[in-house]
Amino acid sequence: MNRTELIKQIKLKKSFLCVGLDTDIKKIPSHLLHLDDPVFEFNKAIIDATKDYCVSYKINTAFYEANGVKGWESMERTLFHIPENIFTIADAKRGDIGNTSNMYARAFFETLPFHSVTLAPYMGKDSIAPFFAYDNRWGIVLALTSNPGSADYEQQLIGNRKLYEHVITTTTQIGNTGNLMFVVGATKAEELAHIRKLIPDHFLLVPGVGAQGGSLADVVKYGMNQDCGLLINASRSIIYASSGKDFAEAAAAEAKKMADEMAQYVGD
Repeated sequence: MNRTELIKQIKLKKSFLCVGLDTDIKKIPSHLLHLDDPVFEFNKAIIDATKDYCVSYKINTAFYEANGVKGWESMERTLFHIPENIFTIADAKRGDIGNTSNMYARAFFETLPFHSVTLAPYMGKDSIAPFFAYDNRWGIVLALTSNPGSADYEQQLIGNRKLYEHVITTTTQIGNTGNLMFVVGATKAEELAHIRKLIPDHFLLVPGVGAQGGSLADVVKYGMNQDCGLLINASRSIIYASSGKDFAEAAAAEAKKMADEMAQYVGD
């Protein structure tokens, strides 16, 4: 999916919601557990219930890798159930020496045809460059994350600027506004204004709104640009809105609530 198509979906749905499918088999409703692939059946119901309110789904691969081969099968089935006009993210946080990253890129852009994959940039430019060799595919680079440990590295001063600033400015030499996004946590909303000065036109993937306590209004205030430029991810607050047989309906209601709030910020 290219940038124009993504922006079109945001304007059409008046939403910039990304639903995170961080599906933990220990947390899905018990009535699904007797099915052959309960993780997929849960995801299928969530997707069918929320697809009108979101423009993206983010599959956190760790929740599937933990289940071995069956988990990868669940992830593949989930990916192919997502409508083609919805932006897909493999939240895999890959980044390794060139030959290895070539294989990771093949895994997530060819074998599993995601639109994008999250990347850990700390081995340098050559470790993430292979992901930017694909047309209509995106690399989403970790910049300033919402976890407390972001202070250990990302916010440390390197000379007269913080490490995450160096990551941003260096990575923009590899990708462009049509294939490169950055992860910026919603709990770091006060930093968004500064980040927007560094990258005024790039899209940002923003986790942390919802269960983690980030403010949608603050993210919009400091992070939105003329093309919206935001994908706001919510995972637990949507997919686990209910643990009963009404889980899909509850997820739809939560997704609609967030999309309705987003609609006031999206122009025609």
